[in-house]
Amino acid sequence: MQLISGKTNIDFLGKRNIAIGFSAILILISIFSLYSRGLNLGIDFTGGYLIEAGYSQPVELDPVRNALLESDYSDALVQHFGTSKDILVRIAPREGVNSASISDEVLDILKNVSTDTVEMRRIEFVGPQVGEELREQGGLALLIALFGIMIYVGLRFQMKSAFGAILALVHDVVITVGVFSVTQIQFDLSVLAAILAVIGYSLNDTVVVLDRIRETFRMQRKGSPTEILNLSINGTLSRTIMTSVTTLLVLTSLFLLGGEVIHGFAFALIIGVFIGTYSSIYVASNSLMMMGVSKMDFLEEAKEVAEADETP
Repeated sequence: MQLISGKTNIDFLGKRNIAIGFSAILILISIFSLYSRGLNLGIDFTGGYLIEAGYSQPVELDPVRNALLESDYSDALVQHFGTSKDILVRIAPREGVNSASISDEVLDILKNVSTDTVEMRRIEFVGPQVGEELREQGGLALLIALFGIMIYVGLRFQMKSAFGAILALVHDVVITVGVFSVTQIQFDLSVLAAILAVIGYSLNDTVVVLDRIRETFRMQRKGSPTEILNLSINGTLSRTIMTSVTTLLVLTSLFLLGGEVIHGFAFALIIGVFIGTYSSIYVASNSLMMMGVSKMDFLEEAKEVAEADETP
């Protein structure tokens, strides 16, 4: 039997084995990369010095790196910051050295690299202890957010749907963080904030799909679980596409035009929106199929809610 929902009738569950394989590959790559390479933690988490300088003309990075290497700054990381005229230098913390002397030494090195005028824009210092505390508190915030969402989902849905929502959430977080491990894009506080935003976005999208699945199972008298799940996903497809596309338009603008400061933040959200949309369609519904969801699961849930409402 073929069920039709509005203008779309896509057999999403027909590709569920491909989706399972795709998700498994992404998760394995993410876990392996996190284990073997870790994250390229920013100065917020590791501590150290961040120095921003601007040249009057575009400057090549290799001469700057070589000059810092020859001046006992072999651990310095150098990158362009916004334009080819601006550079950002990150240096690990050093004992017994204050930020003023560090900035003076680095500025002298940068002046010797080029005959152009060099201007020191800013210098920031984060102590190792502060960076460690931020790393611990950030990880704790992520765990608390996930735990709170698990409680909410557990109360909102019956067991199989709740498990699907939690699985989709973990799937999205692991893959998004894994992308940062694979690409070695710097992971700082702004990226952590983006991960928390991804959790909220992914959960919202998944809850919409699971709500429609619950309603369809209760209302649809005919059809197999696969057909009803396809009907539910097709019913929310236009909303999912519109939400994702409009969000991606904003995030892409931020990534391209917002400057280097928010590149990591925007990039994490872009990855999160793609993965969150995908998991809302495939991961949550796939988990329901694997657990043998049926109409009785949702009828029993409705019965339990009705009995709870009648209890004095």
